[in-house]
Amino acid sequence: MPTITTKDGVEIFFKDWGSGQPIVFSHGWPLSADDWDTQMIFFANHGYRVIAHDRHGRSSQVADGHDMDHYADDLAAVTAHLDLKNAIHVGHSTGGGEVVHYIARHGESRVAKAAILSAVPPLMVQTAANPGGLPKSVFDDLQKQLAASRTGFYRDLASGPFYGYNRPGAKPSEAVIQNWWRQGMMGGAKAHYDGIVAFSQTDFTEDLKKISVPVLVMHGDDDQIVPYADSGPLSAKLLKNGTLKTYKGFPHGMPTTHAETINADLLAFFKA
Repeated sequence: MPTITTKDGVEIFFKDWGSGQPIVFSHGWPLSADDWDTQMIFFANHGYRVIAHDRHGRSSQVADGHDMDHYADDLAAVTAHLDLKNAIHVGHSTGGGEVVHYIARHGESRVAKAAILSAVPPLMVQTAANPGGLPKSVFDDLQKQLAASRTGFYRDLASGPFYGYNRPGAKPSEAVIQNWWRQGMMGGAKAHYDGIVAFSQTDFTEDLKKISVPVLVMHGDDDQIVPYADSGPLSAKLLKNGTLKTYKGFPHGMPTTHAETINADLLAFFKA
């Protein structure tokens, strides 16, 4: 199983398939690199080298370090270990925050472009400076549900708002729900519990302002996890070279539910 060991002794699992210009995928909370399988096969078949690491999943289940600085540094460790150059970074949800923080924190010398999908920047939690954010009590409740019954909580998230399966006329896929649950239960509960704070309370405003490479901001306007109005459009405005693409009616988990559309739009952006 391919892994690297970071400077603080943490083993990070990664996949590395194909050859060509590298695309590095950063997954969302509380999932694993497996959440990108559809994209990785698609882009490997289009002549790209595809890499994805586990922030949770098969990586070390450590007690601490579950914050955006460590996420960004772990991503930097993977890119340095593989000596990636001219890489395209793609992040979904929390992974979008990881990509933004990585580029701002570690610079653009290895980076060509980025895409953030249903991503948590600029800031999810409500503050005086971010009145449109979600109240902190929302995220406190997520932690309470996780601590009480992680297995039930994950089942409810996957079968409901994550993929929009709670919307009228939706056709839930039991296979998709089970795969989400499987990935979630692979990771460490402590990492997931602390990760709720990381994805909700990290302010990426200054990070976004630092980035000059082209960034495609992709967001569904029916995202029930990271509400559209206070995420995608705001991130695109803060970026020096950001482009917003809005998907009418798409849910948070759109890379899975609408993979054909998302993959085609990513490919067009990469080739532009």
